[in-house]
Amino acid sequence: MQNAETYRLFVAISVPEGVKDEMERAQTEFRRALPEQCVRWAKREQLHLTLKFLGDVPVNRAEPLVQAVREACRGLPVLHLRAERIGFFPNEKSPRVIWVGVQDDEDVLPKLQEAVESAVRDFTAEQAEGRFVGHVTLGRVKMIKRPQTHVLSRLALDMAEKVFGDWTADKVEIIRSELLPGGAQYTTLADIALGSNNSVENRG
Repeated sequence: MQNAETYRLFVAISVPEGVKDEMERAQTEFRRALPEQCVRWAKREQLHLTLKFLGDVPVNRAEPLVQAVREACRGLPVLHLRAERIGFFPNEKSPRVIWVGVQDDEDVLPKLQEAVESAVRDFTAEQAEGRFVGHVTLGRVKMIKRPQTHVLSRLALDMAEKVFGDWTADKVEIIRSELLPGGAQYTTLADIALGSNNSVENRG
């Protein structure tokens, strides 16, 4: 059970429903090609672009955290994002995570992530990212054999030119993840606007 005195938090950008539709279609292709026990696939509500996972944050630190992220985002423009291609962490020969890449032509996304990373440093024990790669996790590999890694590589190659969708992201969200018996439940604590209307809407 999570400590009632803390929130389990992360900072993310939401993904439009149409883009999620395309990601779920890709998951279906992988499911058809791989044994069921191979991968734990992300549910639709888990398809988001995480900028920073913070872990447990004391409840009384939540509001200062929101303010810190708001200040970090001040002056940063809206993002014009594109979700495309399939990738793997750490690599396709030893895949542990299957993901869809997300990037923007203006290269604002890495700057936003760096700003968020710096803003939350005093609120989390999680280590700083190395080289940030914008992505949405499709699934986490549980057990896999060499023939199945070849299947993954072939499917990823087939989707090398695939664009899952484009969208404009005008806010980041601070999200609470509650670990419940039926799975994680997400609640947005605050919306933090990007661009000229930088403000915060607290939700709870």
